[in-house]
Amino acid sequence: MGFKHVLLLFLTSLSAIFPQDYANITVTVDLSDTVAETDDNFVCATIDWWPPEKCNYNDCPWGMTSVLNLDLNNPYLSKAIQAFNPLRIRVGGTLQNRIVYDVGSSKASCSPFMVTSVGLFGFSTGCLSMERWDEVNSLFLKTGAIVTFGLNALNGRHSVGHGVWQGLWNSSNAHDFINYTITKGYPIDSWEFGNELSGHGIGARIDAQQYGRDLIELKTMLRELYSSTNIEPLLVAPGGFFDDPQWYAQLLEVSGPDVLDALSHHVYNLGGGDDPCIARKITSPTYLGGFADTFRNVQLTIERHGPWSSAWVGEAGGVYNSGSPLVSNTFLNSIWYLDQLGMASRYNTKVYCRQTLIGGNYGLLDTHSFIPNPDYYSALLWHQLMGKGVLSVSISETTYLRGYAHCSKAKSGITLLLINLCKSATMSVKLHNDPNVDQPRDILKSSFFSNGRKRAFSWFVRKASGGSQEREEYHLTAKDGRHLSRTMLLNGNPLQLTSAGDIPDLRPMLVAANDPISITPLSIAFVTFPFLEVRACSSKQ
Repeated sequence: MGFKHVLLLFLTSLSAIFPQDYANITVTVDLSDTVAETDDNFVCATIDWWPPEKCNYNDCPWGMTSVLNLDLNNPYLSKAIQAFNPLRIRVGGTLQNRIVYDVGSSKASCSPFMVTSVGLFGFSTGCLSMERWDEVNSLFLKTGAIVTFGLNALNGRHSVGHGVWQGLWNSSNAHDFINYTITKGYPIDSWEFGNELSGHGIGARIDAQQYGRDLIELKTMLRELYSSTNIEPLLVAPGGFFDDPQWYAQLLEVSGPDVLDALSHHVYNLGGGDDPCIARKITSPTYLGGFADTFRNVQLTIERHGPWSSAWVGEAGGVYNSGSPLVSNTFLNSIWYLDQLGMASRYNTKVYCRQTLIGGNYGLLDTHSFIPNPDYYSALLWHQLMGKGVLSVSISETTYLRGYAHCSKAKSGITLLLINLCKSATMSVKLHNDPNVDQPRDILKSSFFSNGRKRAFSWFVRKASGGSQEREEYHLTAKDGRHLSRTMLLNGNPLQLTSAGDIPDLRPMLVAANDPISITPLSIAFVTFPFLEVRACSSKQ
């Protein structure tokens, strides 16, 4: 193996805006072992229930993007999903706890959501007809989507005031709906129970002990309904904010082993859609890094109270209340989004669902045109390049360079994600192997030290068997340097649909392995090193 343990990258700031001397900053990638592992289909996007009447701050950005009214025959939609081959889609959101399924004993008049002053979240109960469910699954089957469906967890309960809901869950409607889904042969990968009813709740909350008993009931029902099939769908819950770790711990302990396959939580850490500080938060390394504590605490809660389960981010829009019309659909948002994907995977998160595939201001696709926003291409690049094996990365001296590394997907080597948060400094990263690992001493003595200070020395490349001494680079920047632009450039070329309406190929530029990596201000780079033979990655690509 060419590099046994550690890959070092030395960084130099090409602009003298920093008070520190950055000539000796290092980026270290530990190649000795993986530190976490994601699901093969880590990247996920949601389709929500919000109707056109959903408004925030005098902005109504949802249009016709609900499960109930989305144009399922739009060719841009199909092609956007198919490009992931496959894409995990979570069907769910706030109003899933207000939806009934028009099947079995619950068949009655099936009406959409209506605005009301007395209903929970400002809307009446809505209804999903089986005809519409058939149409939705036709899209999923055609595009090869992997589906997670969020069930109504409030059915049968009643409000006792102050947001608290009590009573037993009435599972009959869910039973009939799941049974219908099975008889139609729709391959649901996972069922999620409830949305934002955990901890302090959003609009409504349920006691953790009752929630845990409901999960046992649902798991038993799933096993019975699927007993005659060779399918064993996952059970995911509770799809809420991790604002009360004890609530989550109790949920795991009450439900017990072999019940809850994935503990899901939501991420909206940038503030509300009218917050004027969103852009500043995205470019603040302190603010971005602060959310690591949540991922760490979720991981620790699972390890201590439910090691049979795993962590999922079931919904993440960054900006709550439908996203920001000024930021969420622009290039700048990809800095937050990709940093989140990197951070979440580092803490053993298996799935990360973006709010939304389409709808609101934070859709991967534009609400009206269905044309991809910048974050769509960021998600697709991650999905195509970053394998499930996560490697440890550390960066000395500066927090303005964010870095994550994974085993490359479907190929040998590793892929490094670098994000430059600095607004005016280009960072040049020169590549080195660890001087303490397999490095000839005469090279160290002659070139690593000069005049009492460290300087760059030659990259010690060992060509892998049948491999190349070129690396692959994918540089993402904003059109015309406008970081709130809705056009993203890949290696200087605009990312836009082809004349046939297809998703363009995301092609790298090939660079000699010895050349520095140049990361321009407020930009993103994926860098793949296919010539590295990393034993830890052999089964995790």
